[in-house]
Amino acid sequence: MKGRVVTGVKAAMQVDLEDDERLKRLDGLEATLGLDVVAERELKEKGFLGMRKTKFVCTIGPACCAIEDLEKLALEGMNIARLNMCHNKKEWHYDVIRKIKKLNEKGFCISVMIDTEGSQIHVVDHGAPFSVKVEDGSNWLFTAEKFEGSRPFTVQASYEGFSEGIQVGDSIVIDGGMASFEVMEKIGNDLSCKCTDPGLFLPRAKCSFWRDGRLVMRKHESPTLSSKDWSDIEFGISEGVDFIALSFVNSADSVKHLKSYLSAKSAKSVRVLAKIESLESLQNLEEIIKASDGIMVARGDLGVEIPLEQIPAVQEEITSVCRELNKPVIVASQLLESMVEYPTPTRAEVADVSEVVRQYADALMLCGESAIGSYGQKALSVLQIASSRMELWSGEENTKHFLPQHQLGVSLHDRIAEEICNSAAELANKLSVDAIFVLTKQGHMASLLSRNRPSPPIFALTDDDSTRMALNLQWGVFPLRIDLSDDIEANISRGIELVKSKGLVKQGDFVLMVSEISAARAASMASQSIQLKSIV
Repeated sequence: MKGRVVTGVKAAMQVDLEDDERLKRLDGLEATLGLDVVAERELKEKGFLGMRKTKFVCTIGPACCAIEDLEKLALEGMNIARLNMCHNKKEWHYDVIRKIKKLNEKGFCISVMIDTEGSQIHVVDHGAPFSVKVEDGSNWLFTAEKFEGSRPFTVQASYEGFSEGIQVGDSIVIDGGMASFEVMEKIGNDLSCKCTDPGLFLPRAKCSFWRDGRLVMRKHESPTLSSKDWSDIEFGISEGVDFIALSFVNSADSVKHLKSYLSAKSAKSVRVLAKIESLESLQNLEEIIKASDGIMVARGDLGVEIPLEQIPAVQEEITSVCRELNKPVIVASQLLESMVEYPTPTRAEVADVSEVVRQYADALMLCGESAIGSYGQKALSVLQIASSRMELWSGEENTKHFLPQHQLGVSLHDRIAEEICNSAAELANKLSVDAIFVLTKQGHMASLLSRNRPSPPIFALTDDDSTRMALNLQWGVFPLRIDLSDDIEANISRGIELVKSKGLVKQGDFVLMVSEISAARAASMASQSIQLKSIV
């Protein structure tokens, strides 16, 4: 073939663990296997097909920042810890990151994400550290005056011109509907308001202005990233975070700019996730997805800018496009909102979670439920139960109907990798293999396999720590840390030997092995194969 890459499918009835010549080449390499302890426990208890494939992101806040609480979330299945840079000081975030790293030293595999504040022109804060209940008919003052701490029934806006163009009779909606106010009087730049819809008022909440049932649109020239955001990004680089979620992305340019900056400044690979939370971002959806390393569907803010009834269809469209373009997608906001206050969710919330799983989103994200709620661990348990049940059902459906994929590859090398993974996933489903193992440097082949949503779990063997942490976000992928050599066959043999020694595979298991070739090696004679192996 062009490029002299040899591809093929090879079936073997047993794993060759006696190839001394190849294994000796790896004798000096580290024989540790960094599978997350929770995934390992789940595998031993439920078997390959019982492993949860949808990933969980938890927002860390005052309700769960103690090391004991973080460990409880980790044991319940937290894959990624999200730090919202809108809240708390850098010292607090530094402390949380230190605790997450300590947990990882104990055998967990938890990635860290920071979420930028963005140029939020509509942020208001009541000054209290926790949520405040707003009573119907209560009077509140929204002011641009800067002061420390809190004042009774006073809300501090984020910038001086927040009330420009606002009229008496307009409505202020907090966090997409958590509470609402009517503007009763303008006092200079301040607004005197009365609560019309009581509810919870969170710290540093987002607000929107409405008039006659329509969003009041105002033009503001402000960059996607503020000076505070750049400071937070520098902090994230220095602390070695794995993901940066970019707020208020309206075009691909801001994503490209940040990725270019990270390439120049960060020694490790940091993935950039674009948050879809505005009408403008929907209008430029495909170019934003292509430019980013993943997407977060911020349903709360998005629901402010588009009619509520459009949210389900838009969510499904974003999820579908992300999968077509091979980018992981997180669905966030109000999944289990009632569990901020109550120990059990509504049935409608469970149905919502199940629908997100049915759409094959890569990850579900808890926000206030874990950050400030009293039942964060229970909320995560609900996600676990609902996800596992829906995955079982949708997995059965998936094996009956192979999901067609949009072609991504342009070069021969990329098209070969894509077809290898498409074929491997289809083969795994049709032959009912127990697991898929993929050798990957940068995670590309693992993501292509994940894109097909095969029934067996995907174990990604990599020697790159940043790749391992990034794969925490990919549906159905369980990253393993193993040193790799240039000998593909030796890597496969050693990989199987290690997972067998850990008790992760046993005699009679039927596994499928896929190897990845870098673009550089594709220029020389190299073998790329799908191998079927029966463990003996």
